[in-house]
Amino acid sequence: MGLLEGKVAIVTGAGNGLGEAYAKLFAREGAAVVVNDLGGARDGTGADVSAAQKVVNAIVAEGGRAVANGDDVSTVAGGENILKSALDAFGRVDVLISNAGILRDKTFANTSEADWDAVVKVHLKGAYCVTLPVWKWMKDNAVKGVIVQTSSTSGLFGNFGQANYGAAKAALYGFMRVLSIEGRKYGIRVWGLAPGAYTRLTSDLPGLRDREPDPLSLPDAIAPAVLYMVSDLSGDRTGIMLGVSQRGVREIRMLQAPGFAPKGPWTAQDVADHAKDVFFDQESVTAIG
Repeated sequence: MGLLEGKVAIVTGAGNGLGEAYAKLFAREGAAVVVNDLGGARDGTGADVSAAQKVVNAIVAEGGRAVANGDDVSTVAGGENILKSALDAFGRVDVLISNAGILRDKTFANTSEADWDAVVKVHLKGAYCVTLPVWKWMKDNAVKGVIVQTSSTSGLFGNFGQANYGAAKAALYGFMRVLSIEGRKYGIRVWGLAPGAYTRLTSDLPGLRDREPDPLSLPDAIAPAVLYMVSDLSGDRTGIMLGVSQRGVREIRMLQAPGFAPKGPWTAQDVADHAKDVFFDQESVTAIG
């Protein structure tokens, strides 16, 4: 019996890469899957549902259950239709992986308003549009589901040339944390995921192009951690950001230094005088990148 036997999962951006790997693994573990993908280019232009259908065909060929959906995650109507696809085909939803994304990488000075709006719309508004109808359905039907919001180390730690992408991905950390708090009342668990993987979005990034990828960075190597997150193996864990890459699996936290608490009004000089309490010892902080 699979880890997701009898469950229904929605995976957005599942026509390629990470989403495809999640969808196929979930199906092998017994879940019925809604494979959503607009089918556009990596910059968000164009649309073609055939990418989603190819993944569905592969799942069905292995004896699994899946349906394709080509709706745009960045619209309210699209989010509602994605849920409708799950309900029409399988009658419920237990898992949502908000994974769809695009890239328009440029240095900040060269980032146009259109580049900014397109990336923020897909990643941040898209997470809202897809999550809200699923959230309401789970709450109204007393389904103790699991929702995963896909963030990125580019947002959590920063990365050159990705101001639009990093801003949207950092916002998803806050979105996840709020939903995890609100979800406790209803038994809805919410995770954040920061995957590091070799996909069509990352294959031509500096340091990756013209180089054979590390097998542990391929989507199939990342997917088992996501299966853990949405299965009963993870128990009641919620509100956690999990980093998953060829370097392994690890929780990523926002931390506070001890700080100082003056008894009265304080000055800028006081901050300088208490710097050892206000700031982390940089030698003790794990370097990223």
